[in-house]
Amino acid sequence: QRYDEALLSYDQAISIKPEFADAYSNRGNALEELQRYDEALLSYDKAISIKPEFAEAYFNRSVILEELQRYDEALLSYDKAISIHPNYAEAYSNRGNTLKELQRYDEALLSYDQAISIKPEFADAYSNRGNALEELQRYDEALLSYDQAISIKPEFAEAYSNRGAILKELQRYDEALLSYDKAISIKPGFAEAYSNRGATLQALKRYDEALLSCDQAISINPNYAEAYSNRGIALYELQRYDEALLSYHNAISIKSDYAGAYWNLALCHLLLGNLKDGWQGYEWRWKNKSIESFKSNRSFPQPLWLGAESLIGKTILLHAEQGLGDTIQFCRYIPLVAQLGANVILEVQRPLLKLLKGLEGVSQIVALGDALPAFDYQCPLLSLPLAFKTELHTIPPIAQHITSDTDKVTKWQTKLGEKTKPRVGLVWSGSAGHKNDHNRSLALSQLLPHLPSNIEYVCLQKEIRAIDKELLAQHTQIKYFGDALEDFTD
Repeated sequence: QRYDEALLSYDQAISIKPEFADAYSNRGNALEELQRYDEALLSYDKAISIKPEFAEAYFNRSVILEELQRYDEALLSYDKAISIHPNYAEAYSNRGNTLKELQRYDEALLSYDQAISIKPEFADAYSNRGNALEELQRYDEALLSYDQAISIKPEFAEAYSNRGAILKELQRYDEALLSYDKAISIKPGFAEAYSNRGATLQALKRYDEALLSCDQAISINPNYAEAYSNRGIALYELQRYDEALLSYHNAISIKSDYAGAYWNLALCHLLLGNLKDGWQGYEWRWKNKSIESFKSNRSFPQPLWLGAESLIGKTILLHAEQGLGDTIQFCRYIPLVAQLGANVILEVQRPLLKLLKGLEGVSQIVALGDALPAFDYQCPLLSLPLAFKTELHTIPPIAQHITSDTDKVTKWQTKLGEKTKPRVGLVWSGSAGHKNDHNRSLALSQLLPHLPSNIEYVCLQKEIRAIDKELLAQHTQIKYFGDALEDFTD
């Protein structure tokens, strides 16, 4: 690792033999280690100019282009290396990494598979293949790929760490911890494994341990933005909010475009009532690809309205962006938009269409996915607090005109029969596919022991999970009408 001296030696070789292609290529490797990437690139280019069919130089050149995030050029360079040396397994594997960076995951998989077909015991290719499968959310296959890598190379710390990430996604947290611990035992200075281990401990609500794990990651790598962000989450959960804010700021100071840290910072500000900073930071949600609901930010040709432009005589589209509850909550801003002189088109999820059609200030309501009329501006519902510079004392009242359909009132009175005791609607779980479902939902068996007996219950749960169906059928004091519940007006 005496790279500067190595450079002098390569330069001496080149001064003796100016057309020495291998010396130029080796010199590029030393410059890469010194992170002098532009110079390394020039050195590889010189090697190739001397020896045009120099596959290894093309390969090394590709590695540098990847470091410089010039992925399209890197791909061409790997392709050239492969055209010279068709059985170049390492080039196929690295080419897969480049395709993964370009989010061309299916092509990346094909490239890894090609590497493996050439070199069946290629542990790194199996591990890289697992990374692509993770991006495609094919978690079970990713797990198998990491396991294969480990079976070939038992001391493969990175594969153990990546395997831990998959097990966390599958909510197999205890197994994930064991995998991270194995990675750390192989590679004690593995900052990433410590940080991800911290995130898994958070999922288990073991926040003090999570904090220690993140601190360990930071002690190994003081410029590890992700570890600071994970540390902030643990502090947030421990209600040590000022420290959490500081940790998020540390993450952002290291990585100025770190959307996840901005998002976490915004949530902390909102919780503390710092609405100005909170809603400003909340706009980072669209760049936070770690949260599923923000991966499909819609691109409208019409400009985003955040309160600056006059809406007199203009038409604005206000559109739902998150859950059904969020839509209902933030409809409170619609009258304020209409009062600015705007013609308001409201786009909401289909199950809310009839419920919200009578809202004050709405000129036209459209179901999400249906064709949209013409409009001048657009704004997601959860950006309206920012547009109106909302403070705690200026939060508008909940939207008024959510009223019951008189025909449906009659229909359900008939269906339910004469009332002899108070009626209570029950809902105990949310979407099973929600990433945080384990913190948001109950099993019916958990709820039943706490229900007072002098009440008539009506199940308003739209989706009944298999574990709840049989139990619900046994408890006739809870009336259940199944598909008769069509939408929120019911």
